[in-house]
Amino acid sequence: MISEELKAELLDVGLDAARQAGELLRDGRPADLAVAATKSSPIDVVTEMDIAAEKLITGILARRRPEDGLLGEEGADVPGTSGVRWVVDPLDGTVNYLYGLPSWSVSIAAEYEGRTVVGVVAAPMRGETYHAVHGGGAWLGGARLACRAAAPLDQALVATGFAYLQARKEQQAEVARRVVPRVRDIRRGGSAALDLSDVAAGRLDAYYERGLNPWDLAAGELIAREAGALTGGRPGQPASGELALAATPAVFASLQALLDEAGAWHD
Repeated sequence: MISEELKAELLDVGLDAARQAGELLRDGRPADLAVAATKSSPIDVVTEMDIAAEKLITGILARRRPEDGLLGEEGADVPGTSGVRWVVDPLDGTVNYLYGLPSWSVSIAAEYEGRTVVGVVAAPMRGETYHAVHGGGAWLGGARLACRAAAPLDQALVATGFAYLQARKEQQAEVARRVVPRVRDIRRGGSAALDLSDVAAGRLDAYYERGLNPWDLAAGELIAREAGALTGGRPGQPASGELALAATPAVFASLQALLDEAGAWHD
């Protein structure tokens, strides 16, 4: 069992790393990224910033928690010996970042013996940092979060995301077509970590997506759960790359059934 002292330490490290990486990404982004003259493509700049942010985070973790493991979007995969593993997405919402939209984030989670115990999602352009500790609630800064009160599916505001692969995107569009008439409306935010956090903050009633990686999901799922949301995948299964869903308790079961019927779990 993990101690409260270790949870507090991991949260402190995660908050520090997310803050520094967020500042690097915010302050280091060229003012006109779309026409960055010194690069062959604006995508090169985004990739460089992504890698630089992960390098900064891994450096902080190596200094402060050298025995921990690490799984990062940009290729870091270190087993560790402490029972703690960090799951890091240094820039979640790269297309938003490329276009100058504010909805991008730094997502950092800490697992202990395979269970997520700390999650931090920093959104520098929104001036917000979400965090959660297992058993300790979810927070936006100093304000404790709670997902929205009960509302039926037809009054739910639901977020989703779409893959880069064309075949998968076509199936996801078909799923969305079947969901839209059954809910209040659909949003596509562009950062899974922020969508999950916004479920926690009561800004969304639900979020679902197929094709997420562990680093997309780990921190935001904990934040959503600690705010009272339910999370999962297909009925009876946990959230995964096959399908991830977070929703208020009033919406979860009906939306999960609708997504399963619509084939949201396959291409």
